[in-house]
Amino acid sequence: MQNTAHIIGAGISGLSAAVRLANAGFKVAVHEATHQAGGRCRSYFDGATNLTIDNGNHLLLSGNSHARAYARSIGTEAGLVGPDSAQFPFVDIKTGQRWQIDLGAGRWPAWVLDESRRVPDTGLTDYLKLAPLIWASEETLVGKSIPCEGVLYQRLVQPLLLAALNVDPPEGSAGLAGAIVRETLLAGGQACRPLIARDGLSDVLIEPAVKFLQERGHTVQLGHELRSFVTTDGKVSALNFGGEDVIQLAAGDMIVMAVPPRAATSLLPGLTAPTEFRAIVNAHFRIAPPPGSAPILGVIGGVVEWLFAFPNRLSVTISNGDRLVDMPREELAQAIWNDVCKAGGVSGELPPWQIVRERRATFAATPAQNALRPGPVTALKNLFLAGDWTATGLPATIEGSVRSGDRAADLVLAAKKS
Repeated sequence: MQNTAHIIGAGISGLSAAVRLANAGFKVAVHEATHQAGGRCRSYFDGATNLTIDNGNHLLLSGNSHARAYARSIGTEAGLVGPDSAQFPFVDIKTGQRWQIDLGAGRWPAWVLDESRRVPDTGLTDYLKLAPLIWASEETLVGKSIPCEGVLYQRLVQPLLLAALNVDPPEGSAGLAGAIVRETLLAGGQACRPLIARDGLSDVLIEPAVKFLQERGHTVQLGHELRSFVTTDGKVSALNFGGEDVIQLAAGDMIVMAVPPRAATSLLPGLTAPTEFRAIVNAHFRIAPPPGSAPILGVIGGVVEWLFAFPNRLSVTISNGDRLVDMPREELAQAIWNDVCKAGGVSGELPPWQIVRERRATFAATPAQNALRPGPVTALKNLFLAGDWTATGLPATIEGSVRSGDRAADLVLAAKKS
């Protein structure tokens, strides 16, 4: 008899677990509480700009092995596009200075030895000062591990860690920051090529996974919110979706719960989970980028942090954005547009725009909040956890999401054999 793996939540974590288990021979049933798969990683049509936009400008890197393998498994890795080598242009909009970091295509960070490829006005000793991050514990603060000042910090380390941790870097977990440094700057350019879903996150990472599952006879139910677990003898014996909608589980059936932390702690009392979150603000402008625009541009000295160029729009990401979530929308759009004009070489009146403010975009990657992240194993023998907020060893990223889904799926397969 074929066992069923019930996946609770159709975000990246849940879908990656579902695809992995489907490929391993499980019958898969995905249950998603909302009416759209993808969670915080999705696309939608926006009437204000008359464009399909993403709810967040998620950047992948060539070294994100789990995320790329997931895309490959659903046939969409070619939809993740970027330059042939790891080059990152920056601009300081206060001074007008522009530069480019060129990490090359090698497997070790030889670029720091070449003055023309590293951050202007920095020397090798500046980079060596980052070494404590490599072996720092997750309980240590970034601000206690490295100097959070100086040219290298302002022009590279601060933007990188702010984007990865979604907190002001000095208050972030040095262990999580170290994981980012090990897998990016220290791994050489071969791991750092930027990859963007140019046709949208849903088209590359979400809808193909749903289609993959459905075409193979698995089910993906949207608007199907789990209300509670029924437990017997240390296992989940039934899934209660409200009223008479109760699914009785067979002896070998398994569950992967890949829902946000608030829902997870409600469904599983006693579960520890992060309680503090940080916002991310994204802005989208309907305008054709100037010819030769970089796919991604780091912006120093303004409200904007990263500027993404798509064929018919310019998009912006601002991390740790709590200070902006209550700012009047028109005022915020104009402030961001002013930065876009300086950084992106465009001009003119404010074009059609949209602001997307994700108030609980990620958990706050501080040592205290990181300590609350649970592992994948629960007290219930057939229930495993997934999600970027679980203890993945990474901050809340797409790569961390996929790793958590893969890990939960592997635990399901191991439990089946035991």
